[in-house]
Amino acid sequence: MSRKTKAPFYRQIATRKPGETASAENIIDFCKEKLAIYKVPKIVEFRDELPKSAVGKILRKILRDEEAAKKIR
Repeated sequence: MSRKTKAPFYRQIATRKPGETASAENIIDFCKEKLAIYKVPKIVEFRDELPKSAVGKILRKILRDEEAAKKIR
């Protein structure tokens, strides 16, 4: 939630392939072209790896828990 408006906002968590040079600005610009304005991420965070299950699915719950832990601090 945005502190000023109490409205939810989207955060994009992404990884880069080796040699990839995509920036947060590139991703936000791409999303502005393809998504409704309220779905465009305000923050883009790059990670080396995303948490995955044994079958290779991204563990979104772990990502949500990490975000919740950041807000508590």
